[in-house]
Amino acid sequence: MRVISANLNGIRAAAKKSFFEWLSEINADVICIQETKAQKQQLTDPIFHPENYHNFFFDAEKKGYSGVALYCREKPDNVMTGLGFDVADTEGRYIQADFGSLSVASLYLPSGSSGDERQNRKYEFLDSYESILQQQRKQAREYIICGDWNIVHKEIDIKNWKSNQKSSGCLPAERAWLDKIFTDYGYVDAFRVLNNEPEQYTWWSNRGQAYAKNVGWRIDYQVITPGLKDKIRAVDIYKEKRFSDHAPLIVDYEL
Repeated sequence: MRVISANLNGIRAAAKKSFFEWLSEINADVICIQETKAQKQQLTDPIFHPENYHNFFFDAEKKGYSGVALYCREKPDNVMTGLGFDVADTEGRYIQADFGSLSVASLYLPSGSSGDERQNRKYEFLDSYESILQQQRKQAREYIICGDWNIVHKEIDIKNWKSNQKSSGCLPAERAWLDKIFTDYGYVDAFRVLNNEPEQYTWWSNRGQAYAKNVGWRIDYQVITPGLKDKIRAVDIYKEKRFSDHAPLIVDYEL
């Protein structure tokens, strides 16, 4: 089962950069998209509805902002949108598809980089979402939570560690929260199960020549329940073509 997480920074912009042509070649079972920046009614062009996939969207109320989507080769038993709290649900930040006892979700965690107000909203999201992650571990289900978590975990996950200690996404409190998710609650960073190399980034600033110089951050994850850890067969950050300021994260599972 091939699962892809991709922040497209605008699904219409990514379509113009051949994202859907790539999708037809990559042989994925589930594609989790973040930051669609579109309302479903704006996506009437057939390119957004590939014949091989069932597609599901959860839009932000604000036009041209946030939004998540799922493309599934197999029709899910159930699709759930939202997390039951304001910042997640009004901003279109979570969609989940259930296949038997497996759930695959697309998550777009808020950024706090625009200022204190948004950083506080991010912390609110983390607090509310933590209790949901706790509850999910008590269920007889496996989870693959794909997405732009907007937090680097460790020093290995960012090029400029020291100079970003006061930057949203690399703040000690944010990284401590991720520590808790991986340590206290037992969730697993799927990519790091097979790849512990440095300089494995998924996002690059548009400033300077960040991409050319690989001055990046690893903020896109597939976070899984521990029962799936030994099912991971391959991981890859796809960089041959650029569809947005993020690179797609591909994980193959033996499921």
